[in-house]
Amino acid sequence: MRYEEYTIEGRNAVTEAFRSGKTIDKLYVLDGCHDGAVNTIKSLARKQDTIVNYITKERLDQMSSTGKHQGVIAQAAAYEYAEVEDILQNAREKGEDPFIFLLDELEDPHNLGAIIRTANLCGAHGVIIPKRRAVGLTATVVKASAGAINYTPVAKVTNIAKTIEELKEKGIWFVCADMDGDVMYRHNLTGPIGLVIGNEGTGVSRLVKEKCDYVASIPMKGDIDSLNASVAAGVLAYEIVRQRLQSK
Repeated sequence: MRYEEYTIEGRNAVTEAFRSGKTIDKLYVLDGCHDGAVNTIKSLARKQDTIVNYITKERLDQMSSTGKHQGVIAQAAAYEYAEVEDILQNAREKGEDPFIFLLDELEDPHNLGAIIRTANLCGAHGVIIPKRRAVGLTATVVKASAGAINYTPVAKVTNIAKTIEELKEKGIWFVCADMDGDVMYRHNLTGPIGLVIGNEGTGVSRLVKEKCDYVASIPMKGDIDSLNASVAAGVLAYEIVRQRLQSK
């Protein structure tokens, strides 16, 4: 597989990508460019609810691998996204309480890939990511997932906090990872559950944290103050697995 094919450059190529129904995560457009072809591309992006970023020619030149971007570069998803309902249906088909990972503005593609891999191995039914200020299903993510992306659905939503509210109405409880929370062993993490992991630098946002039912910390004895996001996700996920096994 040629992973570089998921960056699409040039007006005709980007237009055809949108018209063919390819999922475009982000569109980068030369700031101040308003000619007909570019306006058409922006209109197609709005219809697909693609994030549009207006950037300088210097930045576009840096991003370009062909040198022929013509003022537009698109980043296409390496895999198609699922819907949140697909994740819930996955749980129903297995006869299990839903177990979902929700990632609040995770930016590192290697972390996202590793978390999708962990989600698959610990029996989670899917992963939910936000559309904005977060990494999407890039080729690097696909590679880092080590094949798990083929089995674990990933849904992309406009608002993580609102999605948590909607899932709460379906009986799902939420725990987020945060150093200020109670030690994870003190929480009851059985039943339908969503595990919320925050941004690598700033953690879980205040609004999302307020929506969670539990705030759980991981006990740490070392000389540095935090775990990598994907490692933290793995530690908490397997505490959920342990409690699920114990409750059977």
